[in-house]
Amino acid sequence: MPEFQLVMRAGPTPGKAFPVSGESFTIGREPGNGIVINDPEISRKHSRMWLQGTTYSIEDLGSTNGTFVNGVRLTAPHALRPGEVVALGEQISLVFEAVVSDPNATVMHAAKPVVPEPAPAPVSQPISQPIPAYAGQVPAGPEPVSPSAPKKRSPAMIAVIVLLIVILCTFCLCLGFFWWVDSSSSWCQVLPFLVPLFGGACP
Repeated sequence: MPEFQLVMRAGPTPGKAFPVSGESFTIGREPGNGIVINDPEISRKHSRMWLQGTTYSIEDLGSTNGTFVNGVRLTAPHALRPGEVVALGEQISLVFEAVVSDPNATVMHAAKPVVPEPAPAPVSQPISQPIPAYAGQVPAGPEPVSPSAPKKRSPAMIAVIVLLIVILCTFCLCLGFFWWVDSSSSWCQVLPFLVPLFGGACP
């Protein structure tokens, strides 16, 4: 059969555990109760608990300040579950707990869930990895070779070229002119004053 206890959370002796055993018992201020709590909030016979199946039920015995379970005042019997809070009046509260018997100990303790200790996390050695390039980063490469700018000609060279063009054009004009004179008429008709310069004579 499971065993239970009421542990005082608030009241004259906080932390005190009251074993819950037997078929039926009462809670009150008088010494004849199964659980005696000497406090003005408690009536002489405040409430009654009895075994019902595998747990205990509780009811109020017409107390002045009332019996509460989880903050709700009792108006009818209530089957308690481990972990529920029983309040007697406004100042005294007790927690209904299940207990287990330890054969190696003489005192019963409240059953507590066994929480396994977490295993230590394995320490991983840092692995050196190449640093990834950022998105949109262009890998470094050879710098583009800019085309060489055309060489600028000096003003003196331009002047020489222009002069040569002028001389060539003048020579061509003169050659054409003399060819035209020679083929169309005599020199004496066109340029008579130049004939004596070249050792000739006009008629």
